[in-house]
Amino acid sequence: MFRKIYRVLVALAIVAATTGLLVSNADARIGGGASLGSRGSRTFSAPPPTSTMPSAAPVERSMTQPNFGNPRPGFSPSPGGFFGFGRSGFWGGLAAGFLGAGLFGLLFGHGFFGGVFGLVSFLGLIFQLALIAFLAMFLWRWFQRRSEPAYAGPLYRDNLSTSFLGGLGLGGAQSAGSAGARQRSDDVGITSADYDAFERLLGDIQTAYGNEDLNALRARATPEMVSYFSEDLAQNASRGVVNRISDVKLLQGDLAEAWREGSTEYATVAMRFALNDIMVDRASGRVVEGGPQEVAEAWTFRRTSGGPWMLTAIQQAR
Repeated sequence: MFRKIYRVLVALAIVAATTGLLVSNADARIGGGASLGSRGSRTFSAPPPTSTMPSAAPVERSMTQPNFGNPRPGFSPSPGGFFGFGRSGFWGGLAAGFLGAGLFGLLFGHGFFGGVFGLVSFLGLIFQLALIAFLAMFLWRWFQRRSEPAYAGPLYRDNLSTSFLGGLGLGGAQSAGSAGARQRSDDVGITSADYDAFERLLGDIQTAYGNEDLNALRARATPEMVSYFSEDLAQNASRGVVNRISDVKLLQGDLAEAWREGSTEYATVAMRFALNDIMVDRASGRVVEGGPQEVAEAWTFRRTSGGPWMLTAIQQAR
């Protein structure tokens, strides 16, 4: 009797510990460090590589249905991570499988490792899988590096007197034969005023998020993005913390692509910026985690019929 109760308690403790580890790995950054939002018909297409961000992670959360350009409320496809096994990826599924096997063995009298044929077999299997995963990741990154275009250096705007990043960054002053210049496109005709708007939105949105100001976010982001931000802020409140963001400074950036879909215009901009991103305990004001850091992300903006630009997607560097 007592042995069964003990096994149940140990199993619950393991589940709680695992859940705690998953929570602690959450990113404090705006959007939770995930790639989310909608880019019209290009939502599930990777933006062209740029000097600032050679590769962007695919969109993980979106209200746009795959293979279609029309947002559908409530639809949030999650392509997943390594090998695409759910949002947590290959390792999340692997960990869940091992945990389930261990709990099964524990609850039915075989010990935690009884469900996976003993401790030695378990560790041997872990080692083999880790070795295979390491080799696969090494080969994948090697092929990625070989396929990435070479860049001539910092990009500058053509025929513009002011710079998006104080001299670094927009417009494509690459050599005519550059692979990156061939892939990138601007069907909208982004101007200096547009670049200034992108930089201003970067700072305003980060500040509004840190202040938990949903009204300010609604004025600068699409309803879809505001819904994700609201969810993150609610989760922070339930944990008794607040995500404070300050000292946002754009360091480098360039235009990946700009295009039209009917009366709507889109622009995806790769940006590398510095900020002070901390998680603070609401009750005591004590800093729980975070600090100064540099981040590279691709932000997509959209506007309709000449209206103001609004943030519609964020993609992480890969």
